[in-house]
Amino acid sequence: QRRLVESGGGLVQPGGSLRLSCSATEFIFRMYSLGWYRQAPGKQREMVATISDVYTTNYADSVKGRFTVSRDNPKNKIYLEMNNLRSEDTAVYYCKATLGTNDYWGQGTQVTVSS
Repeated sequence: QRRLVESGGGLVQPGGSLRLSCSATEFIFRMYSLGWYRQAPGKQREMVATISDVYTTNYADSVKGRFTVSRDNPKNKIYLEMNNLRSEDTAVYYCKATLGTNDYWGQGTQVTVSS
């Protein structure tokens, strides 16, 4: 059964850093486009960063220069390095794997930026 599991969330002070990981099982991982999305309370889920099967990356304007997405195909993992975190980055972060019209989502990990 295809499964995505996020980890690495937590509480961090403004200006701090976190590294999120997402592990995939039962995927031919290298074929999938991958991404990180987030949803803050009362808001719609939004794209944070994506990385294609050929390693093309795309970022939301709000995180450019602060976040970095990467993937490790042999380990079936995707990462999100988050630096200079702000209170507005507080949200549940989800990873997504896409192949054609098929999307798979993880359960999410909470990131809270607060002093």
